[in-house]
Amino acid sequence: MTTSERILAAAGELFSRRGYRAASMQAIADEVGITKAALYYHFDSKEAILQRLTVPLLDELEAVLGAAEEAGEAERVRWRAIEGYVDVHLRHRHTLTMLVKDMTLLVQAPIADRFRTAIALANELVAGPSADLAQRVRAAQVVAGLADPVVLFRAEPADELRALILDGARALLGEPVAARPRGPARGRAGGRPAKLGADLVEQVVRLHADGVAAAEIAARFGVSRATIYRCLKN
Repeated sequence: MTTSERILAAAGELFSRRGYRAASMQAIADEVGITKAALYYHFDSKEAILQRLTVPLLDELEAVLGAAEEAGEAERVRWRAIEGYVDVHLRHRHTLTMLVKDMTLLVQAPIADRFRTAIALANELVAGPSADLAQRVRAAQVVAGLADPVVLFRAEPADELRALILDGARALLGEPVAARPRGPARGRAGGRPAKLGADLVEQVVRLHADGVAAAEIAARFGVSRATIYRCLKN
């Protein structure tokens, strides 16, 4: 891995964990293990790093949607667009998390213009030709629901998360969803467990130290936020 690649990897991790504005150039240099001067040799600003991190996501998103548009039959177009959209976001989950964590980045041109255009095209491809208002609304709901789970459950295995996101899209579109085995019931009556074991408490503390919100940790472990707060207090 080149120094530039190491810088981008470290910056992407810091931006997604702390937020773009909270991560300084010095913090990036420290993470990589180089001097600040060496960092500026490769990137003259934090904005330049942001652009290098964001452009691949946008390039790939535009490419997969363009390929889907040429797929022929409407149903094939729809699913090529949906699957490609999910796959790109999963590959760039740290970048997506960074952008969502600091929403002001999503209104900056040209990032904002390219995202709006890609989302509009995805909505059109999922809705299909000659779609009525109800179909366009449902398509917008599907597209909006493809990226959020990638951020909320970014620590989960990509393959499992992909399958579940696509199942959700099928459900919204009224298509059959394959039954999946359920995990063991939680708690005495199948609800949320009231407490976590010592190994899970350690994971909670580590995730919170990395900047993951208590609500997100609670959703991941299937417990209440109060349980998470108790773990963090002990």
